[in-house]
Amino acid sequence: MKILLLEDDPLLSKILTKHLSLTYEVTPVYDGHTALEKVENEKFNLLILDSNVPGLTGLDLIKELRSYNDTTPIIMITAYQDTLHLKKAFTHGCNDYIKKPFELDELDMRIDNITRTFNIEQNQLIDVGNEILFDALNNQVISKEEKTFSLAKKESELLNYLATNRSRTISKEELTQNLWTYETMPSDATLRVYIRNLRALIGKDSIETIRGMGYRLVS
Repeated sequence: MKILLLEDDPLLSKILTKHLSLTYEVTPVYDGHTALEKVENEKFNLLILDSNVPGLTGLDLIKELRSYNDTTPIIMITAYQDTLHLKKAFTHGCNDYIKKPFELDELDMRIDNITRTFNIEQNQLIDVGNEILFDALNNQVISKEEKTFSLAKKESELLNYLATNRSRTISKEELTQNLWTYETMPSDATLRVYIRNLRALIGKDSIETIRGMGYRLVS
């Protein structure tokens, strides 16, 4: 599932992107005009929009999208606590509403509700090369012979991160900072074990080691 995240607070955007990227393909943007441009040129399954951002606000963006019959489900994020703002959001066409501050679990539940309500297909398979498909939601890879192999949770998160960032080389530091907490960060040797396990399943040449820089999923 592809999600557009409009949030102008860099720290909150980073936290939300890191969390959501473990399960979904997330595109973060920081202003309404960029969000509108993205939606006009790409297909998203869900929009998560902060109401108060520079330029085109989240509310204005919803109104604009609905004016030309874009029915993409929208969750509005806001720091406003008044019911008037809530009423405006629903009047303009948002489908759900979450007030700051909020727990990540609450956001997850609201996304789950949206996917059920709108029957959004979450089980999208990602081609990771060598005619092998990756099912991120079920932590599995599927071979060209349609044999299914289960991944450990961290192996799945690692492959998903590489797959959703396949256009660039990902440093070891970026991987550990985004997939582990400070208290549970793995050693370089442990990270290499995860990479080796993934290569054994999807092909030894599928994940390239860029010496001194990191790893890259080969398209």
